[in-house]
Formats: sequence, C-alpha cells, structure tokens
Amino acid sequence: MRPLSKIIQRPMRIIALALVFVITFLLITIQIIDKHNAVHENSAKTLLRMEHMLYENQQDMTEIVHKYGYSCLNDADTIAYLIEKDPGIIKSFGELRRIAALLEVDEINLFNEEGIIFAGTNPEYFGYHLESGEQIRFFQAMKEDKSLRLVQAITPNTAKNKKMQYSAVWNRTGNIIVQVGMESSHIIKQTEKNDLNHIFSLFRVNPDANYYAINTESGNIVASTASEHVGKHAGEIGLSTKTILTHPDGFHANVGGINSFCVFSRIGTNYIGRVVASSTVYNGMFSTTAALFVCVVLIAALLISFSSRFMDRIVVGGMREVNQKLDLISKGNLEEKIDVHSSLEFSELSAYINEMVASLLNNSKKMQYVLSKTNLYIGVYEYRPHLKHVRFTEYIPHILGLSEAKAISLSSDYSSFRAFISDIQKNPVPGETNIFRLPGEGERYVRLEEMEEEDGIFGVCIDETEDIRKRLEIEAERDYDLLTGLLNRRGLDHQLHKLFRDPHDLGCGALIMLDADGLKIINDTYGHEKGDLYIKKISELIHPFGSAGSLTARQGGDEFVLLLYDYGSIEELMHTIRTLEHLQNTSTVQLSPSVTVPLRFSFGYSLLDGTSNYQKLFKDADIKMYENKRMRKSEQNT
Repeated sequence: MRPLSKIIQRPMRIIALALVFVITFLLITIQIIDKHNAVHENSAKTLLRMEHMLYENQQDMTEIVHKYGYSCLNDADTIAYLIEKDPGIIKSFGELRRIAALLEVDEINLFNEEGIIFAGTNPEYFGYHLESGEQIRFFQAMKEDKSLRLVQAITPNTAKNKKMQYSAVWNRTGNIIVQVGMESSHIIKQTEKNDLNHIFSLFRVNPDANYYAINTESGNIVASTASEHVGKHAGEIGLSTKTILTHPDGFHANVGGINSFCVFSRIGTNYIGRVVASSTVYNGMFSTTAALFVCVVLIAALLISFSSRFMDRIVVGGMREVNQKLDLISKGNLEEKIDVHSSLEFSELSAYINEMVASLLNNSKKMQYVLSKTNLYIGVYEYRPHLKHVRFTEYIPHILGLSEAKAISLSSDYSSFRAFISDIQKNPVPGETNIFRLPGEGERYVRLEEMEEEDGIFGVCIDETEDIRKRLEIEAERDYDLLTGLLNRRGLDHQLHKLFRDPHDLGCGALIMLDADGLKIINDTYGHEKGDLYIKKISELIHPFGSAGSLTARQGGDEFVLLLYDYGSIEELMHTIRTLEHLQNTSTVQLSPSVTVPLRFSFGYSLLDGTSNYQKLFKDADIKMYENKRMRKSEQNT
C-alpha cells in the first residue's frame, strides 16, 4: 500500500491548482470592481461639483442681470427728472456728460416724439431713429405706448456694434424718450464663468482624464478638454448617447482610438462626462495580480510538500505540538517560534512556518515600499487585549508625529495606545468621516479606520494633511473676497444662514447696506488700481466696526454689507450708526504720496426685528441706501 503522502499528493495538487486559479480570478474580479467603483465615485463627485458650480454661476448671472435692469431704469428716471427741472441741460453736452459720470452710466440718448435722437452724450448718434437698426427697433413700441418702461437685454448697439444694455422711459410731459446705456463687461465676465470649457479646465487635475459635454438632442460635442473633438458628433469618436443613458454607473468605450472607462451624468441639456484611459484605470493591477498569483502558487506548492512528508513520521504528536504553537501565533503572538524536531519533516515544517511568520512581520515593510511609490503615507496597527504589546508599521510614528521614545512606549502598552487613539478621535474634522485633527502645534490631519475582530482591533491610519489643507484653502477662496479679505456673497449668505437660525439670539442690531460713491470717477481719473485702493480703504474702515458683534462682507463691485448685532441697547446701536454717518463726510484715502481724496459712501440700514427673513432686511436697507445716495447727490449738486 502506498504511503498516505503519496495517496493524497495527486488530489491535493489538483485542488491546489484549482484554488490558485479561483483565487486569482476572484482577485482580478475584485480589483476590477474596486477600480471601476473608485473611478465612478471620483467622477460622480466631480460631476456633482460641476453641476453645483453651474447652478451657482447661473444664480449669480440672474441676479446681476436683474440688478443691471433695475439700475438702468432708475438712472433713466433720474435723468428725466433732472431734464424736467432744468430743460437747459438738453442743450449742454458737457452737463449731460457730467450727469452720466455721476450716475455711472456710459451713454445718455434723448429721442423726440418722432423717435429721432436729437441730444445726448454721443453726438455721433444724433439723427438715428427707432428704425435705424435691429437693436434700436426694440424701443419702437414706446412711440405707440408712452406708459412703457423698457429694459433691453445685452445686445450689440446699432452705431458701433458694442455690447450694451439699454433702458428707456418717457419723461412726465411725454415729449422726450430718455435712453440710458451701460456697458455689460461684468455680465459678460459672469457669462464666461458658465462656459463648460472654462469649468472643465478647473477640474482637470489628471491629464489622462478628459471631460466631454454632449448635447442630449443633437448628440454633438459642445465642449471638451480634448479640443480636437469639439463640434463632432459623439458617434464619430466612439461615444453613444444610448449607451450613456443606459449605463449610469459607467461603461467602456474606444474614445478617439483610446480604450477608456466613461462616466456620464445629465446636467441641463447636456450629458457631462469624465473619460479616463483604461491604462490609467488599471495601472498596476496586473503586476500586482501576477505577484499574488506567484505567491499563491508558491504557498500551495509548499503546503503540498509539507502534507506529503508529514505522513511519514509521528503525525499525531508532532501535529499537536505544532497546533499548540500555531494557536498562539494565530492569536497575534508572532514572536512565538515553532521548534518541533520529532522528524525531519516537522523540523522543516517548523522552519518554513517560522519563515512565514517572519514574512508576515516583514509584510508591513513591503507594503510601505509599495505605497511609497504612490506618494501615500499609510500605516496599519493591530492590538489584542490578551497581548500587552501593540504592533504597527514603520509609517505610524511619522503619520502620528511620534518621537522614537514615544513610539516605543506606546507599542509596549496596549492601554496607553488605546488611550492615545481615543484622544485623537476626540477631535473630528467637521464635514468629514473618520478624519481627525492631531493635537499639538501645526495643523495635521489623519484618517483612522478600525475594524473589530474577534480578539482585537485592526486599524489603518492615513495622512490626510495635504488634502484637508487644500480643502480648507478652497473653502477660503470660495467664501472670501480676494481684494479686501472680507466675506464674499457666498460666504456672507452662509454666515447669515447660521446666525439667523435663531434671530432672537442676535439681540439688538441692524443690517447695513453700504455703497461707495464716486468710484467710477476715481477709476477714470487715476486708474483701476487706485479704484481698488479706494475699495480696500472702505473695507478697512468698516471691518471690524462697532463695540459689539459685527459681520462684514463685500457683495461685489462697490457694495458692502455690515451686520451689527448683540448690542445691549438701541442707544448704543444708534451711537455706532452715528459714528458711521460721521465717517461718510470726514474720511479720506491717500492714493499716492501727493494725492489724497475724500472717501465717500452712502448707506442705509434696517433694524433687526427678531425675524429670520434677512432677505427683507436686505431690501429695506437697500432702499434706504439708494435714498441716502440720492440725497447726498442732491446736496452735492446744490
């Protein structure tokens, strides 16, 4: 009869070979799924951020257009009123130009009842009538209906084909149409922010990933980081809108001759997608799989060899002794050595197992070597209550900022290490999962993930400092105005939303709208750099302000918002407001060593009334601010 080792050797080889292929197949499948999930998750987050950015930019655009229209009509009304008070203004080219400068408009055109321009700031337009061109015909209906008050969308004007926004009203006597024109550079700049190519350029961090925008109806590519594909039909480069629609989790396609993994999402009238080359998606996967395959094959071969020789000697006694040692090792005592010499086979088995244990202890170094090639700091640790010491990889001290002495101390005492980790977990980063701020000087952040096992804890520690710092920098750039350092419109709305959750806690206070006077004159006379200095001086004047709580923001352009709150009494609040009134006419700004000009601004305020509707406070303060501006202009004219 053949030895037991010989009997079981053949089936064990067959089983081992089958397991090797099954495990390899599973490893490949799991890695492919993980790679796909990672690309899909990253792409989905990026596309969601794009969608939010487009929505916010469109909201800003709508608000700017509305503000331009409202401002144009108000200016036209003001000019009509001034002409009624002093008809002689019509004949004074210089006076009309002065009024245009004061109201910060670019053109004033006066039409007679026949619809012909007979006066204004631009003599070259004289003689044009309401039928002279497509742009000017927009106002032709005003000849028939003198109650109309029209605001035109941004359109190239008839005379110079320059993009302008015009508004027009009849004066009270109904014999003159007053038309005001304003350049639309601010709106054009805002429109450029909604350009998909501009959006794509902001998000293209990985050069191996391209972004595409495909019109849902025509299937044409309207924007892409691969500029050579713009204007083509999606099918010409290997993309199908039908596939996009039926595979929201991603799909493979040959895009522009490159095998790629694609993730698309519908945003508005376009399919917006991220296309990553498959070579990038699966980078490193096949070499890792090959190495694992070799390791599995070697381990299977060793096990077969052990089992065939194991049956030749004293199996039961040797196995019991080996099992006892392996039990200790399986519970985490990797320092335990197997030293069974009852037979040559057990002696060899002891040596092989000890080598495997040593290999396990050395796995962390191998892992760190692999991870070092990816510029990632990742460490792992493991501790079990029945063992006093803690095992962790070499990157753990670096990630957690431990000195050599501290690392040795913590590794030798399970309780101290557990307490140390618990202290770190007391400082979570808001808005993040399992990311914590390390105590001590400087800002360092780590991700801690722990998995409970039957007899202990296995943890992973990742250095997230760089990513968190970048996120905080992005939030600062998003919420703060670069010129003044004050909150911008987005940051202000975020802070007001938090403060007005419980408006009664704000106590006595006021919301103040403030607008710089004469900024256009400063820009035209001394240049926009001095205009920026003018704006910064106002921001320094009002931030911080008052004796209690305050919140200061630059709405955009020359508009500011100042929230005063937490005042003990209305008298104390009004004293602060009177201080602001005093600064209206007494402040100056030094534009250069030899040039000092008055620093002037208008403001209006609305007292806090316990309501959470701060938008109403904005409207009331805005109305009062414009009343204050008109009053100050009137006083200056007299």
